[in-house]
Amino acid sequence: MDVVTVVNRSPFVVPLAFAAAVAMVVISEGAHWQSIRALDDLGAISAARSSVQGLQQGILAAEAGQRGYLLTGRKEYLAPYEDALVEIGESFRQLDPYYAEGTGSGEVLGRLRALTRTKLSELATAIRLYDEGKSAASTDIVLSELNKRQMEAIRALGTKLLERQAVKAEAGREDLYRTLLWRRIGMALLSFVSLLALYLYLRQTHALKRQEQHLKEIVQAERDRLEIEVAQRTAQLTELTHHLQTAREDERNRLARNLHDELGALLTSAKLDAARIRSRLAGTAPEALERLAHLVDTLNQSIALGRSIIEDLRPSTLSNLGLVATLEILAREFSAQSGVPVECALAPVKLGATTELMVYRLVQEAITNLSKYARARHVWVNLAARGGQVEVSVRDDGLGFDTAMPSKSAYGLMGMRFRVEAEGGKLTVVSAPGQGTLVRMMLPESGADTELGKA
Repeated sequence: MDVVTVVNRSPFVVPLAFAAAVAMVVISEGAHWQSIRALDDLGAISAARSSVQGLQQGILAAEAGQRGYLLTGRKEYLAPYEDALVEIGESFRQLDPYYAEGTGSGEVLGRLRALTRTKLSELATAIRLYDEGKSAASTDIVLSELNKRQMEAIRALGTKLLERQAVKAEAGREDLYRTLLWRRIGMALLSFVSLLALYLYLRQTHALKRQEQHLKEIVQAERDRLEIEVAQRTAQLTELTHHLQTAREDERNRLARNLHDELGALLTSAKLDAARIRSRLAGTAPEALERLAHLVDTLNQSIALGRSIIEDLRPSTLSNLGLVATLEILAREFSAQSGVPVECALAPVKLGATTELMVYRLVQEAITNLSKYARARHVWVNLAARGGQVEVSVRDDGLGFDTAMPSKSAYGLMGMRFRVEAEGGKLTVVSAPGQGTLVRMMLPESGADTELGKA
């Protein structure tokens, strides 16, 4: 079944397929970009959480380094302090672009920045006083209640930022889950639509296959009917040809008999009367005797013409001498009239009288046709029995013709074919331009048949 035919006959296949394809692309792309945004947001939230935690750890590390230096007076404790200052500054640089100004988290970050600056300023002041030899003053700053409240406020603000980041992270995860859920729902709907389109396509295909099968059955039934009708018509034509040929041969036989009996008797009687008159006029009227002799010659020619016509209508040699001798006489007469040598290879065969007459007529017609059209230089006539079949062939080396093209002798060949088929045989004609022509008859060998009446 042609897909184009199915699509043309089903108005729902193309819209459903197009809608499913567009929806699949839209849902897939939308879910893809939403997932990317959600993952980017979660990454930014994670980075912000890390920065806030790094800020808190930096403040604690700075305070621990300051206290270690104040307690021991050793400079190596200032290295963690200075590293913590760098880490705190880096944390603020990462947090500033993330928290937009004017939002709640931005305000919290601002307060955290102010407290951090104050805290770092106090740490730096305590270190400076210690370096100046005012250890008591620096100790008071470290142990003051204000310092403790500042640290608690810094922790509270950092915790607040972390809590807000946790809330945003949870919202981002929920958004991602929701996107994936809608994607699943969309893909399920698209799968349903695709299955529906497939079902419609298969149903339409099945209907078209049934229709096609029905049409094939109708065409096959019509073809069988036509073949039967052609076979019947062919059989009727074959029977008609056989009937016409039989009727024609019967009419020829009747005419030959009438010519032989009536015309022959009249001509013979006239010849006898002329002979009697000649005997009575002997020596009395030379001029009359001369005219009488001319009359006798005319009667002899008429008798010979009558015999020739009778032989052409119904060859007596076929009944008296057989098919082989009759074909030899036919070939010899044709060669004498046309000057074309005819080579015969004739063997006795078993054929019925009607079949022998048909063979004689077809060989006669084939020779007549080649004398008209073939311009042959040699002719070969064969008659033989092979495996229960009698083969009769007439071959020439003349002009030949294209058997696929209509020719002047097409109806003659058609008549010959029907006459052979009426006797249960088969006629084949092989020819090509410039390669001569071969007419071959294959007939079933048989016993004696009902003979025609003899002339």
